[in-house]
Amino acid sequence: MGWKRSPSAFDGHKPGLPQTVPGEIGGAGLPDLTELKFAFLEEPPFCFAGASGEVSGCDVELARRLGDMLGLASFKPIEAEFAELLPGLVEGRWTMTTGLFVSEERRQLVDFTRPIWALQDGLLVAKHNPRGFRGYQSIAEDRTALIGVITDQVQHLTALHNGIAPEQVRTFATQADAADAVASGAVHAYASVAMAHRGYLTRRPDMPLGLVEVPPIEKQPAAGAFAIAKGNSALLRRIDACLDELVGSDWHRRMMARYGFSDSDIDRIV
Repeated sequence: MGWKRSPSAFDGHKPGLPQTVPGEIGGAGLPDLTELKFAFLEEPPFCFAGASGEVSGCDVELARRLGDMLGLASFKPIEAEFAELLPGLVEGRWTMTTGLFVSEERRQLVDFTRPIWALQDGLLVAKHNPRGFRGYQSIAEDRTALIGVITDQVQHLTALHNGIAPEQVRTFATQADAADAVASGAVHAYASVAMAHRGYLTRRPDMPLGLVEVPPIEKQPAAGAFAIAKGNSALLRRIDACLDELVGSDWHRRMMARYGFSDSDIDRIV
């Protein structure tokens, strides 16, 4: 992807702490920022709330570590629906969002950090894939098939670009709503990133659902990044400096492995 971590990052250094003079990355350049308000979706393995209310996930852990490296006093996760994420940044309700696919349309509204992952799409389908879906185009060929997407997520456009008719698409507010629609037969597939579907199935093994990976010929893995409001160039530079140290480090690889990511997944954005 063209993003490279400094070769010296973490060499002989405690993992997760910046190799900089105190204040060079952290709060000295961010006098008004003391708390990282992080907007997240209930979408494992990226972000999810446990039974005790503690918020976990690979995006959450990376964001927490960023807050520490920036020298901020606290980290506050705020659950939101997908359609709220970018408006909430613009309105100042939170500092940063969970990772989102980067698009030119979104760049008109917000700024993005360097990539934090690159992911392949997948379809959540009924168990044993009774309709034999192989990707978006096989759904397009079956005009009786209905596909679910989350409102404003890029998979909606990807589905249309692969020949799925607009009348075959149903929109949902959350991952749980879309997955329930597949389980009930209201739609026949739900398009998102394959890793999100794996995370959901891991947490909900009781659901009669399975995963179909979208072939690269239909959609190449796409990069995602944290988003922040425009007009915060100092914050963006400092976040990117921290991410350049973190992404691809031993700490990062161990953390991502706990959520099902392989070294090759990480190498796409190092």
